Amino acid sequence: MIRLRTEPLTPQAFAPFGDVLQATGTPDRLINNGYCGRWHDMAQLDFGPGGRAGLNLFKAQPRSLPYVLDLLERHPEGSQAFVPMYETTWLVTVAEDAGGTPVNLRAFLVAPGQAINLHRGTWHGVLTPLAEPGLFAVIDRIGSTANLEEYPLTPHYVVE
Repeated sequence: MIRLRTEPLTPQAFAPFGDVLQATGTPDRLINNGYCGRWHDMAQLDFGPGGRAGLNLFKAQPRSLPYVLDLLERHPEGSQAFVPMYETTWLVTVAEDAGGTPVNLRAFLVAPGQAINLHRGTWHGVLTPLAEPGLFAVIDRIGSTANLEEYPLTPHYVVE
């Protein structure tokens, strides 16, 4: 097995794979008569030709570290945003693409109050909450064409 160490999720480190969604600093604008701060246009949502935005709820079983990573997937026709519906740390694993093969895997610990949007075609691990309840709102592509590619990892990775 190959060891893969986690790193904190930052917008700079995650930029090649997607967007970090977090409400930090001063909002871009105030709305609702000044009672609501708005961080505007935080993600590059992409639903490709013939697709539309869909909002789904996912409930995944929590995992723990060290975690055995044996499968990556990607969505070639659209982005995919994961917004936890609770405040706790969770794991996201991603990889660069080299001609259809995932390479240079990275593992990020997503802090409470953070969410992510994976760019179209980004290799990533399955949804990996580290605590109950594992409930996420997921915004992704709805369409009639296949939008899932899977890549079994051999050897497996151990994320620490």
